[in-house]
Amino acid sequence: MALKDRLPRLTKLQILVHIAGLFPFAWLIYDFFTANLTVNPIQAATLRTGKAALIFLILSLACTPLNTVFGFRQALKVRRALGLYAFFYASLHFLIFVGVDYGFDPDLLKEAIFEKRFALVGFSAFLILLPLAITSTRGWMKRLGRNWLRLHKLVYLAGLLVIVHYTWLVKSDIRIPILYGLVVVILLILRIPTIRRHFGRHSTANAVNRIRKSLHLRYPKETSSPQEP
Repeated sequence: MALKDRLPRLTKLQILVHIAGLFPFAWLIYDFFTANLTVNPIQAATLRTGKAALIFLILSLACTPLNTVFGFRQALKVRRALGLYAFFYASLHFLIFVGVDYGFDPDLLKEAIFEKRFALVGFSAFLILLPLAITSTRGWMKRLGRNWLRLHKLVYLAGLLVIVHYTWLVKSDIRIPILYGLVVVILLILRIPTIRRHFGRHSTANAVNRIRKSLHLRYPKETSSPQEP
């Protein structure tokens, strides 16, 4: 069997997601080797990886509403990839914090995590994302069954904790964290069963109407000529 037959076939959207997912990391590496990480490179790298993690996490949360509300089924195919990129940047964010900033010193880390509230909330969010990333495969989905869905609903709790972490971190100008928070809350609301069913019915009805309109345009009914008296 040829190698190209073994490789998974990716859609254009999946390719775009992978390019977008790797771009912040490539940009960070480039800026590191070209000394463009500002006068405080550790802080810049921490902020950039944290923001990338938040953005990809929100994008992964948006995939299900995009399908239920707008009928965009392609979003479901990139949900896992977006979630894993969120975890990847969250891991980089965490490693920079514990390794570069605190040198893996357990005493300093204990003091930082339990005395700085933003660090405690961020650490809690990372601990939630860790099992979600580990169990994101189809194998784990089969092993856990219904418990897999229960476990992965914790991603919304992680999203809210990340927003709180971001808000407490910036301290002064919290407009951007609040904006991100509103997006997460809206996505949470769209997950409520009643609201989801409401939008789902409208999405289905719109799809049926589009199909009917398309069929009508392709195969218009024959109009009969008026009968002569």
